[in-house]
Parts: sequence; structure tokens; C-alpha cells
Amino acid sequence: MTTLAELEHDPHPALAAVRPVGWVEALQGWVVSGRALAIAVLRDPETFTVDDPRFSTAQVVGPSMLSLDGPAHATHRAPFESPFGLAETRRRFTRPVEQTVAELIGVLTNPTDLRTSLAGPLSVAVVAYSLGLPQASAATVLDWYTAISDSVTGVAAGRAVTDEGAAAFAELHKHVASGIDSDGLLGTAAQGLSIAEVVANAAVLMFGGIETTEGMITNALWHLLTHPEQLALVRADPALLPNALEESLRLEPAAAVVDRYATRDIELAGNHIRRGDLVVVSLAGAGRDPEVFPDPDTFDVRRSNARRHLAFASGPHICLGMHLTRLETQTAVAAVLALPGLRLEPESPAPRGLVFRKVPALNVTWEA
Repeated sequence: MTTLAELEHDPHPALAAVRPVGWVEALQGWVVSGRALAIAVLRDPETFTVDDPRFSTAQVVGPSMLSLDGPAHATHRAPFESPFGLAETRRRFTRPVEQTVAELIGVLTNPTDLRTSLAGPLSVAVVAYSLGLPQASAATVLDWYTAISDSVTGVAAGRAVTDEGAAAFAELHKHVASGIDSDGLLGTAAQGLSIAEVVANAAVLMFGGIETTEGMITNALWHLLTHPEQLALVRADPALLPNALEESLRLEPAAAVVDRYATRDIELAGNHIRRGDLVVVSLAGAGRDPEVFPDPDTFDVRRSNARRHLAFASGPHICLGMHLTRLETQTAVAAVLALPGLRLEPESPAPRGLVFRKVPALNVTWEA
């Protein structure tokens, strides 16, 4: 029987065993790990909803665009949609991201943990800038975020909301509420949402922005640095870098699973799903579906269909900040790969985590 520890450490054998869908006792729910079936579930919010009292993130931060469906979801998401479109993201964020990456690279110590010295601070700075939040130290925001993230992960594993997670969200609530002004993004959102609703949505944007970006940067660098022959291909042809990042997302998406709840009895690939059942869509499993991705466990920067992963989900809840995350990751990874003689310290851990998967530390050295 698959355990939670196995799912946190290396879920991929278990995901392959139940593909396209199967019951996983450790999660007390159905796990969808086939790509086609995952898309079908994600694009059918009437049958597979997030709007359920058990939804883990909502238990920590309250109702938001992440935990609502239908008209309520549209109302919560609408104020944030346009500012994070592709063209607007490139216009608003390219220069600030480049400047922030250059500043962080300029003060790196050798050796360093790139998760805490680059990926984390970059993601905090950019998400705060994007929302027009008041200044707070990266360490403070990361502390809040870590406590909230740990609490959400615990809820997903069947544990209660932690006191640390509740306290961190209370601090975040005060911080976000103090930054709402009429001219900014949060002020615009407040014209149609309550302050509590604005804060909840800002929290999930910060939450997703930090988690997705930090994980995408560190996982991509880990994949490249642990596959020297693939790194050599990227160094020889930098035009391969964007596809290398998509391939890393396919293998280890920073957000590994998303929860849904069945609103009616339904058959999925011959399995009888009952109303109220938890249906866990494995974005990680979908990315290794051998019907779509030949030799699915291999990291191949030249894979022609790498971008068909579901790392940013699909349907009405597709990741709002995916263009910004890609921009940050490509900028940061390119800058790191320019460090001369860059190498990963021995025994560096692989990505891990039940809900959010990333390397715990990315310890590197380079030539001075």
C-alpha cells in the first residue's frame, strides 16, 4: 500500500500504477494521473468542484478565486486577469525582473543555496511588486509563506490547520490590507470585493507566485545540473533554454496536485466515483503519461511536446501568473548558468513534497 511518505518522496511509481485513475488509500481519494482524464476533470467544474469545505487552501486563507467555482469564481478572478496576461506581463515586468535578478546575482556568496539566496527572494520581490504591496523583508514574507504552505500541505494530508499557519495568515492579512489604495491593483479589486476577499485573493496570488516560481527555478536548475549532457546542449544552443524549462515542469511541477470534489456520481475510466468523493488531479502524473510523452521519466531538453504538460493546470482555474513565472524563471536560470564553473554540491537532494514539490536546498559553487 502506498504511504504518504512515499508520495512525498517519490510519487511517480504509485502514479504510474494507478494511471489513468485509481483509489489511493493514503489520501482517502481518487488520484487522476492520466493526462487526458486530468484535462477532462479540470475543465468540468460543474462535476468536479473546488467549492467544498474540505478544500485545503480555503481552510487556511478563506474563500478566494482558488476555492470557488461558477459566477463567484469569475467575480473573484476578473480584477486580476488582465494585469497578468502575456503582453501585459512582458510590458510591466521584464525590466523589473531583470533588475532584481541582477541585484541578487551581484550579492551571491560562494558557495550558496540558490533557493534561499535567489529563487525565494526573487519570487517574493516580484509578487509584492505585482500586487503593489507595502515593503516587507523577503525573509519575513518567506516566513509567512512557509508557515501557510506547511499548513495547507498538512490539511491536504488530513491534519488540522496549524497555529503557525493561522498566525502567519493573520500577519499577512494586516500587511495586505494596509497596502490597498485606490490606484493599485488591490484597490481596483476592492471596488467589487470585500477587504477580506481582496486579502484572500492576494494571499493565493502571493502563495502561488512564490511557490510556483521558487519551485520552477530550483527544479529547473537541479535538472540541468544533474544532467550534464543536457546542460551541455543548452550551453551550446541557448535557444533550447525555454524548452528545457518546460521539460523540467513536465517532470516535476512545483504544484504537484490539485484537489477537486465530485458533485455527482460518475464513471471515470471504469471506476465509480461517488458524489462527495475527493478527486486528486496529479499534475505530476499527467506530465509522465507515456501515451503522450515517450520515455516519460527521461529529462530531454529537446523533447518536442514538453510544453503539453499540465504544470499550470487547465480550465477555469489555470494559473493566473504562469507568464510571469516563466519570465522570472528564464531570466534567473540564464543568469545562474552564466556563472563560470557552476556545479552542484554532492548529495544535493531531489525535489520532494506531497502538494508542492521542489528541492529543499540547491547548494552550488562556482569559480571566483
